[in-house]
Amino acid sequence: MAECIRFVCSGCGHSIEAWSDGNPFYIDEAGKKKYAYHPHHDELEKCVANDEPHLCLKCGRESKIDSRLDSKVCPKCGSENVVDTFHLEGAKCPKCKAGHFASDKEFFCVS
Repeated sequence: MAECIRFVCSGCGHSIEAWSDGNPFYIDEAGKKKYAYHPHHDELEKCVANDEPHLCLKCGRESKIDSRLDSKVCPKCGSENVVDTFHLEGAKCPKCKAGHFASDKEFFCVS
């Protein structure tokens, strides 16, 4: 089961929804990533890693970063100032550069 939370910037109201399970994947016979999501448990058992959604706090780009990588960098600007979107609580908003993200206490869903 996965949960989804929404983070909202206190300055500009920009919001980001984040799922707890990310994007689990396995490598098929051709060497390509294949994503496996709940409730496909047979595929989930094959997973070797996770493409985790991240937000670059420098340029604002949202991207998936392979969990097997030691160094987490933004593919757009090269900054190491990236945060897993499920852990944005308190992070400074890259859009307005003034507000900070806080979880929306009135939003919650599970899958």
